[in-house]
Amino acid sequence: MLLSNMELLATAPGGVAKLRELILTLAVQGKLVPQDPADEPAGVLLQKIRAEKDRLIAEGKIKRDKPLAEIGEEEKPFELPQGWEWVPLGEVVEIIRGITFPASEKTKEKAPGRIACLRTANVQEQIEWDDLLFIGESFVGREDQRLQIHDIVMSMANSRELVGKVALVEHIPHEAATFGGFLGVLRPWFLEPRFVMALLRTPYARASLIDSASQTTNIANVSLGKLRPLAFPLPPLAEQSRIVTRVEALMRLCDALEAKGQLEAAQHAQLVSTLLGTLTASTTPEELAAHWQRVAQHFDLLLDRPEAIDALEQTLLQLAVRGLLVPQDPADEPASALLQRIRAEKDHLIATGEIKRDKPLPPITDEEKPFELPVGWEWVRINDLAEVQGGIQKTQLRTPVKQHFPYLRVANVQRDALRLEEIERFELTMEELERWRLVAGDLLIVEGNGSAEEIGRCAVWTGAIDPCVYQNHLIRVRCFQQECMAFIKLFLNAPSGAEEMKRLAITTSGLYNLSVGKIRNYAVPMPPLAEQSRIVTRVTALRRLCADLRQRLAERQSVQARLAEALVGQAGST
Repeated sequence: MLLSNMELLATAPGGVAKLRELILTLAVQGKLVPQDPADEPAGVLLQKIRAEKDRLIAEGKIKRDKPLAEIGEEEKPFELPQGWEWVPLGEVVEIIRGITFPASEKTKEKAPGRIACLRTANVQEQIEWDDLLFIGESFVGREDQRLQIHDIVMSMANSRELVGKVALVEHIPHEAATFGGFLGVLRPWFLEPRFVMALLRTPYARASLIDSASQTTNIANVSLGKLRPLAFPLPPLAEQSRIVTRVEALMRLCDALEAKGQLEAAQHAQLVSTLLGTLTASTTPEELAAHWQRVAQHFDLLLDRPEAIDALEQTLLQLAVRGLLVPQDPADEPASALLQRIRAEKDHLIATGEIKRDKPLPPITDEEKPFELPVGWEWVRINDLAEVQGGIQKTQLRTPVKQHFPYLRVANVQRDALRLEEIERFELTMEELERWRLVAGDLLIVEGNGSAEEIGRCAVWTGAIDPCVYQNHLIRVRCFQQECMAFIKLFLNAPSGAEEMKRLAITTSGLYNLSVGKIRNYAVPMPPLAEQSRIVTRVTALRRLCADLRQRLAERQSVQARLAEALVGQAGST
């Protein structure tokens, strides 16, 4: 059942991780390998462990622990096969806490009189012996605090996600080693240590350890008082060995499936990049049509992942702003006539004192033009199309008291989207409100961000909140010809526009920051107004199709995930 469905399970979201959990769960429930009636039962093994502990206690080599109560019926999470026993973990595993030492004692340099010391960072899927601490050997007070081969090292204090994480000591690349106070060692008595490891990595044990971990600040702790009583399913020793062999074989299959998935993801990304790249390399509508036919042959294969749909959408935006998504119409009024009207409108606003006259900007150079424009288009600086203005600086004087108004922050302006669930307020005079008040159709551009990919993202204000102003980490662009705003926003959010924003935003300190001056100087392509309308309409329709594709893909993945869950549940209950 498990093997026949491994491929399906592995291709579900998070499938390989679920597979690993399922394998471990089946292993410790006795469902991974058949039982052998000839095996010496776990009860006999338990008697041997108790006899050995009694002998060592009598010889003074170990101390007698407080007796642990038997596992009650209500504490048993599942039924065990014939020949198995439920026992408290502390009855079959010696648990040793790590040593404490002053912070001044630790060093990363090996020297005489110092011993290697593991810390929580060294406990990953395996023990990582690089980047060790070395401490004075005098701090190792007992012989059992020295690591031994087949010890299981547990993270006893960590975040809730990592507390209880375990790794097996398979070799010790130093003369001796110990372990720090945030760690513990579980040393099995006559058990296969890798079976104990399997149990400790099951969802059952992980949940028990995390649920029982005490929480102080952001650190979770597992105490010996909670770890020792953990219900442990004890198989016959011979069966432990068979289980471990089977687990390791299945985990290697999981590794292969995981590697295969990663390889396929890389190959898929390369295919998407290559095929969509041929579209953006097109220089004419005829060339684009020919390349599109090639892409269409692989459509089902290309668009079976969310990132591929994202890439397609970005490709469509790039084609749109280059004039390749809709045909040109020679009857359209050219962009040059549109720009003349815009200049006349700007001159009128200057003459009436509504805006200030600014310094003339230099002509756009060929180096500033990322691609050739179709006939009838023009390159133009944003300053010639719009009034560009920075926002209000946040200070103590702006704390809301009597006369306060909503304002937008960087978090409210996403790429081509507004998030208005959380709106803060500024204290303003009526003159300030008038100066920075937003009107529907204003374009808001993010001025600064820690991420190069997010700098310059922009969205058009809808007028959803009125009055409303904006913070100084946003830049407002108000077009003299309102109909041009939709295409300008399209270009700024398209790959070539976003890339130019990123280039302009780099500062000498390596941070990313735009300015009003850089936005004013920014060159955008300007199609004829009628063509702008056709482009925006076409892009809107295609983006709706992309959204539908994402929805169908999500639904398909959800069905696949539910099917995988059902298979996991069925395998775990058989």
